[in-house]
Amino acid sequence: MDNMNPNSSSGRFRKWFKRKYKNKQKHKQPDPYYDLDELSDGDEDEDDEFMEDVYISSFEMDACTSTNELRIFVGTWNVAGRSPVGSLAVDLDEWLKPQDAADIYVLGFQEIVPLKTRTVIGAEDPTEATNWNWLIGKTLNEKFGAPWLTPVLNPISSDNYQYVKLPDTERRASFSGITDRIRMRGRSRTPQHEQLFLSGSKYKLMASKKMVGVFISVWMKKEVLKKYYVSNVKVSSVACGIMGYLGNKGSVSVSMSIEGTSFCFIAAHLASGEKNGDEGRRNRQVSEIFKRTSFPRSANDDDNPHPLTILGHDQIFWFGDLNYRLDLEDNLARYLIKKQDWKALQEFDQLRKEQEDGVFEGWREGDINFAPTYKYSSSNCNRYSGGLPSRSGEKQRTPAWCDRILWYGKGVKLLSYFRGESKFSDHRPVSALFSTQIEVMKSTNSRFLHKDTFPNIMPPEQIGTSGNKEEGKSTLLSLIVKDTEASQHTCKNGFKPYQGGFSYYFTAGWL
Repeated sequence: MDNMNPNSSSGRFRKWFKRKYKNKQKHKQPDPYYDLDELSDGDEDEDDEFMEDVYISSFEMDACTSTNELRIFVGTWNVAGRSPVGSLAVDLDEWLKPQDAADIYVLGFQEIVPLKTRTVIGAEDPTEATNWNWLIGKTLNEKFGAPWLTPVLNPISSDNYQYVKLPDTERRASFSGITDRIRMRGRSRTPQHEQLFLSGSKYKLMASKKMVGVFISVWMKKEVLKKYYVSNVKVSSVACGIMGYLGNKGSVSVSMSIEGTSFCFIAAHLASGEKNGDEGRRNRQVSEIFKRTSFPRSANDDDNPHPLTILGHDQIFWFGDLNYRLDLEDNLARYLIKKQDWKALQEFDQLRKEQEDGVFEGWREGDINFAPTYKYSSSNCNRYSGGLPSRSGEKQRTPAWCDRILWYGKGVKLLSYFRGESKFSDHRPVSALFSTQIEVMKSTNSRFLHKDTFPNIMPPEQIGTSGNKEEGKSTLLSLIVKDTEASQHTCKNGFKPYQGGFSYYFTAGWL
């Protein structure tokens, strides 16, 4: 059984419980009504094992879970500073393939604004983020025959907004047809700062965050929201560009929990350059993003603990223009591309080499069976920039797989990994479709044991030996209840009950 494995969650909890119980017993005063030592037959270890077995069994039965499947589409695209235009809807339709109807769409963009001094050091302008979200929503929802009914009178005027589920009473009080709202956290929640999605919508915008040109947009099927408990939707951004803190490079991330499984999505844009040593700058930015990305608790959170760092999540997806290049002469790279020998070309891929040296160690990526995604000569062109014969004013760049999607965690299965063929920018979009497993509580009861739900955990021969029922509760059972209740509060580097079971995770600052 899994709970006999000392490295499993139950195994770790077993050792923790045994240690706690023995320490408590060592310092407690004898109870005249109910004293385990007096009632013991002399084999302390046997009694201890009996008590912890009964407790753990009762805990696991109460927190019974099942696993369900979700399909997640993850995409990344460097759009080279170009604004979305009407004709791009055709390209988005080809890229997102909404006819396949994934449960969740997670889209990361880079350079949704030109990386000029004014946009890098100036105030954030949400216009382009809003335009991209509008076009994405239109593409996802119109494919199912439902009109895209977003009131123009109430646009979202923020680059940082998240899904907030309204109570049923408030939803009923809203005017007809409106089910949920996207609200900004930390800003005024007046009507002009809300975007309303009407009942015809198939997908809901769960979270969106923009930092200069890096942008993430997460959409979820309405049926998934009705079926599963979605909680603690949070966003975070890390700027690590010019001088180490400007937002021309860095990441924007979204954290959320679906039932008993936590997800983290990181859209990143790392340092460019193909000179020797440029990969070191990218590696350092990856480390900074791991260190500085955090999802702290807030007053708006529910009672369910959530991971505070990237690596605390169950399933993690890192994607974007990671800018790792090919350590290969330009003419040889182009020769292998012409032969479509992707396996030979990957032998020179910097990201694969860096993974072997410790960056993203243990992370996974699908087999790359498509041509390098960067750099094309210009928009509306299928020719890589540079090469021979060279053209006037054209940048010399060795083609590379700059745009990547990685993942980490159990319960994730890659279904497909491919690139789109839109000529909208000098990058081609890249996508991955995943099948993921989530833990679902079989009971609708609270995710934590309440003291009134504890069974009588005394051995059968000891039941009824206490002369006072209330006094009897003051021994082992009260200690278990006290420890369980205390463990629901935030603690550093310790065991916590997370959604349906006990998970071990670290607070900010592992790296």
